[in-house]
Amino acid sequence: MSVSELPIEGIDRTALSRAGSARERIEAVFAFLALALVDAVIHVAGFKGFHRLVRRWPTRRRKSRPDAVRSTCLAVERAATYYFKRAWCLQRSATAVCLLRLRGVKALLTIGVRKFPFQAHAWVEVEGRVVNDSPGVQQEYTVLERC
Repeated sequence: MSVSELPIEGIDRTALSRAGSARERIEAVFAFLALALVDAVIHVAGFKGFHRLVRRWPTRRRKSRPDAVRSTCLAVERAATYYFKRAWCLQRSATAVCLLRLRGVKALLTIGVRKFPFQAHAWVEVEGRVVNDSPGVQQEYTVLERC
């Protein structure tokens, strides 16, 4: 996948409100289940185990569809709106990274912090570009980890 195929402005929020095709609904259900799995791993294994899982999650050797990044990020955001509790940026981003890697996209979970006012944030990068958030997060936060 080339950088030119990546969404530059993040998720189209209007796309979340529409019902979507059958494929989009299936992807959202799969993302919902993956979100629950990530949530369970965080609770059972703690952050250290969760971090190890994401860092070691393999990227499948397959050619991804041109719209894989956009459709995966949209599915995770749609699933998060129906999730039974608040899905924080870390959970949503880790879910998107694992699903993207399953689809053959080399995605990175990026965790950053801002000093004042203190805030931590997580997002997904593909080929150095933010794909599930606004591109400005790379300048707004100091990166602590990319895995």
